[in-house]
Amino acid sequence: MNKAEILRYLRTNSRTQDEGILSLVDRAMEQVECTAMPRTLYRIYDCCVTDDGVRIGDRFFRSKRLADNMAGCSRVVVFGATLGTGIDRIIKANSATDIAMAMALQAAAASKIEEICDDLEQQIITKHGVTLRQRYSPGYFDLDISQQRDLFSLLELTKRIGLTLTDTCEMVPTKSVTAFIGID
Repeated sequence: MNKAEILRYLRTNSRTQDEGILSLVDRAMEQVECTAMPRTLYRIYDCCVTDDGVRIGDRFFRSKRLADNMAGCSRVVVFGATLGTGIDRIIKANSATDIAMAMALQAAAASKIEEICDDLEQQIITKHGVTLRQRYSPGYFDLDISQQRDLFSLLELTKRIGLTLTDTCEMVPTKSVTAFIGID
């Protein structure tokens, strides 16, 4: 995990010398490392990029910005990643007793899931010898969060890595990411 990033998530100066804050972040990082049970899944699909979205098989993901991000791509990585339910449990438990620690855990978990996503991207690059575009997730800009349902269906995320959706398309566990990545 990246301590400077965690401090930034906490809206603190990344070069802080405050021993209390640094100790809190260290404890949060340790708890997240011990509790996280990362699971990831990705698939590579052929796709068709149009002016207003991306078609993958029989599903159309309507988003001008996603289309702009993937312009010229004929293949896409679709992935899901999660830290598991243990992270949600420790954040919730600390929210009732130690709000500062709960905030530090939130920040450390956010950094950890980004690390997991970055590592997955690197694995894909190495395994497939490809160049990847920037990740783009449902809920960004004009890609409606409800399109999360089609992404989940494509990957069978609930069955394969235990990631579920609420009625409002929020992911459970909360420290999870889904995304599209165009392949150059």
